[in-house]
Amino acid sequence: MTGNAGILTATFAVYIAIMLGIGFVAYKRTSNLSDYILGGRTIGPGTAALSAGASDMSGWLLLGLPGYAFVAGYEATWIAAGLLTGTYLNWLIVARRLRVYSHAVNDSLTLPAYFEFRFEDKSRLLRVISAVFILLFFLFYTSSGLVAAGKLFESTFGLSYELAVVVGTVIIVSYTFFGGFLAVSWTDVIQGLLMAAALVVVPVMTLNTMGGWGEARGAMEAANPELLSFFTDVDGEALGFVAIISLLGWGLGYFGQPHILARFKAVGDDAALPTARRIAVLWSAVCLFAALMTGWVGIGYFGEAGLDDAETVFLALIQALMHPLVGGILLAAVLAAIMSTADSQLLVSSSALAEDFYKALFRRDATQSELVWVGRFAVVGIAILALIFAFNPESTVLGLVSYAWAGFGAAFGPAVILSLFWRRMNRNGALAGIIVGGITVVVYKQIDTIGLYEIIPGFILATLAIVIATLLTAEPSATIKETFDDVANRY
Repeated sequence: MTGNAGILTATFAVYIAIMLGIGFVAYKRTSNLSDYILGGRTIGPGTAALSAGASDMSGWLLLGLPGYAFVAGYEATWIAAGLLTGTYLNWLIVARRLRVYSHAVNDSLTLPAYFEFRFEDKSRLLRVISAVFILLFFLFYTSSGLVAAGKLFESTFGLSYELAVVVGTVIIVSYTFFGGFLAVSWTDVIQGLLMAAALVVVPVMTLNTMGGWGEARGAMEAANPELLSFFTDVDGEALGFVAIISLLGWGLGYFGQPHILARFKAVGDDAALPTARRIAVLWSAVCLFAALMTGWVGIGYFGEAGLDDAETVFLALIQALMHPLVGGILLAAVLAAIMSTADSQLLVSSSALAEDFYKALFRRDATQSELVWVGRFAVVGIAILALIFAFNPESTVLGLVSYAWAGFGAAFGPAVILSLFWRRMNRNGALAGIIVGGITVVVYKQIDTIGLYEIIPGFILATLAIVIATLLTAEPSATIKETFDDVANRY
């Protein structure tokens, strides 16, 4: 691959130019904050589904999950099962009702704004605290994307890790800065399709080279028979209840991810959401299974030599097996995965700063143009902070994602679900749930001694906090109840 660096570079350059071109077109269609944050609520079901999937899966789908499957074998299936179940339930339970409800309560553009108007919080405390948790956990989540970008450019072009991270950051920031949600959604469609194609091609080509799944499975068994067990770890120890629940618990995170929930709110017609759900679940099923297969066939292909960094197994297979032109396109899919999530995270973070801090607390009469530019400059500022976190080359993509995923899932998941389905829920309950869920994840991460994924206690305690605080305080106003009934009657 080294001697064909020119072909690789040209392929990457063409791909990046296309993404920047999309950003420019979207820039011409962005005139107000609704356009910048939610694309004016005009996207279709296919775009919503692929954009949600691409922004969800990110670089960890092509680096983190194959890397985990490479070192853990069939054990990694539990994470994939949890994620696919969470994807389906999120689209089934949350998507349509959130789209309708967020529009009904003052056309709320952001998740913190939705909470504020849903519960008529005049103090704005609910909005501000929600925004604080968004900014906190997105620093880690965005950093995971920049770490993935660093590994990609370091592995492909031989750049130093630090320079590779900076290059990836500049590319991602460029089109997000100008194009906002439309640029992010349109590029996500291309990136989502490219990711799926790459994830299918790489294990299929590897299996063809090795002589089929039987040979690959035999090589896995020769390396370590425990890799072929769903119920033991690589050392032969039984996976206990805590381990399996922790892996399946990843699915709980979907209900609180602001960048995924934003896709639900942006759909032009809520009646199109069932179609979007079918597309999203099919895409996720294909990508998750292919990511697992990539790790498993990688075990057999690299044999005893192994890899210095398991999270580069997808990259290593491309470099070993593919023609430079094909390899360049497939490696661009890795960049696509990274960009599709990092841009969404930057956009949600910038909207939190522009809408939930700047406008809500400092400039309530700010013009739409002013808010768009505040959002744009917030993208740059947040990216710089995430870049600082990402400069540690020892960081793992999956490790950073797991922490941020748990934080969002516990802080917002129970609050979102109960706000959509429990008429009695009030502002105090929402506030208690968000605070307890977010803090539990941060604290439990430091004190855990049994290996339980922090999203589990966070989600449970947040739910209890919402119920207890709600029942101990006054019922919501008649207006809140009427709005809830109006939304419920849509179904």
